[in-house]
Amino acid sequence: MNGVTISFDKSRTYINLQLNPSDFTSEVDSREIRKQLESGETKRLYVSEKALKSACDTANHYFKTGDSTVVQERIGERKNAEIEFRIPEDGMQANLVLTTPYGGKLPSLSTVKSLAVKNRIIRGLSTKTIESMLTQARQSPPGTVLEQIVAKGLPARNGKNSKFIPLVPNALERVLKPQTGDGERVDMRNLGEVICVKVNTPVLRRTEPTQGRSGFDIKGNKIPAVAGEWVNFKMGSGTVVSDSDANLLMSAISGMPKYRDQIMNIDDTFICSGVNVGSGHVNYEGAVLVNGDVTEKMQIKAAGDVTINGFVESAYIESGGDIIITEGAMGKVNDTQGEFQCQLVAAGSIHVQHGQGIDIQCSGNITVGRQLAYSRLRCGGAVIVGQIDKPMGNLFACDIISQDRVEAGTLGAVSGSTLKVDFSPGFNLLLERKDSLDELLKQIRENNLKHKEKINLIQGKKVPKELQGKVAEALELFNNESALLEWLENKANDVKAAKENYQSDIKLIANKRLYPGVSAKLNNRNWRSEREYDRAQIRYDSHQWHYDPLI
Repeated sequence: MNGVTISFDKSRTYINLQLNPSDFTSEVDSREIRKQLESGETKRLYVSEKALKSACDTANHYFKTGDSTVVQERIGERKNAEIEFRIPEDGMQANLVLTTPYGGKLPSLSTVKSLAVKNRIIRGLSTKTIESMLTQARQSPPGTVLEQIVAKGLPARNGKNSKFIPLVPNALERVLKPQTGDGERVDMRNLGEVICVKVNTPVLRRTEPTQGRSGFDIKGNKIPAVAGEWVNFKMGSGTVVSDSDANLLMSAISGMPKYRDQIMNIDDTFICSGVNVGSGHVNYEGAVLVNGDVTEKMQIKAAGDVTINGFVESAYIESGGDIIITEGAMGKVNDTQGEFQCQLVAAGSIHVQHGQGIDIQCSGNITVGRQLAYSRLRCGGAVIVGQIDKPMGNLFACDIISQDRVEAGTLGAVSGSTLKVDFSPGFNLLLERKDSLDELLKQIRENNLKHKEKINLIQGKKVPKELQGKVAEALELFNNESALLEWLENKANDVKAAKENYQSDIKLIANKRLYPGVSAKLNNRNWRSEREYDRAQIRYDSHQWHYDPLI
């Protein structure tokens, strides 16, 4: 281009542009000069677009006005790479920000490490990460900004509080984990010996709290760990701390152990060989162990667990803990009145090996060893038919209300008998709690905001000495209200999360086959199988039921 001269200074660091308007044949275009700069030695150097445009605009003005003044401008330069370390306040990590050079030099690994030390980065520096960044910088265009974490501190690991380890299993745990013989086959009938402990039997051990592990930040400062704390025994009934070991809980009476919510109870146990007309009904303030059958129209009521090593026929069993029936349970059903002659009611969970014509109500899970049919189930947990790790049992012709998954080998039957599963009651209970909390939260938020404005107004004024006590009292009340508000907000978040988890947890799982006549319900959202499916899962997501084949 006539009148345009691009040159370097003596050190070949800066790019100089000279424009002579008297040699122009037309106005000079900065874009054409930019294209020329993108070739040759100036290709990878930094060019100031602002300086280039300013020089061109000035020269073009001189050209139009007939002024022959020569315009000289420094428009670019050779730049070395730029390095910056960014360290947050906690000093637990450091980011390296590397701007690639414009025709200049890239620092060596040793230079970067030296700069890190100058920035007081003493520990946790990753040489491998820095080398990777330098390699990436060599392959990147000039002016590229790369940023990575190159140093990490080690957070302190706080100690753990003392833990409790049960030394004897709960009866339900023992039943759900069948014993194995010499071979690999699992014997579902061999459920091990019934656990009844004698006096002075160790039942619960408390472990020592751990000290934790100290950490460090990238500047080399030590971060001390918080040691765990001793957790006191929550003394249950029938237990006592050992005289020789303060970390050991012993049974004070003979009975059946029950560990729940970190509390070990030894229930005074009533043991009999069967419940029938000869023995009479059983009503006991403890656990009940029946080594035999429970016959028709008999009743068992217990404050603790009820374990029956036999068969139950058309009986009423009520437990303040779990109900465990190692054989089957069966009852007659009055079709006209819908009454079940065999009823099982438990505050905990219920296990039965197989059943038909049973009314089951419990707060926990319902587990069935092999098969359950023509029954009514109400539970606060899951319904699992088959081995607990891989349920392959049969479930059909039942009316179920559940708050967790329903899983079996086969759901429904070839005959198309109806299997109804309703997940609505538990969900509606959560919705009621959520609505109540949200309404209360809204009211307290509004009140807290008003009170905050008043407190700020008072604090902004000079308060007479005789009223300072009243102000301090008002401030304390406001702080208490704010703490309550924070607590309620956490509870509201917990309920919201519980609602979301509920919808993801409820499902039907058929590990072998799902037959027609099986239905799932959540309020007004229904799903019903109209044909036979292989292994399948019916889940609830985005306000709809979805069918997924299991592979």
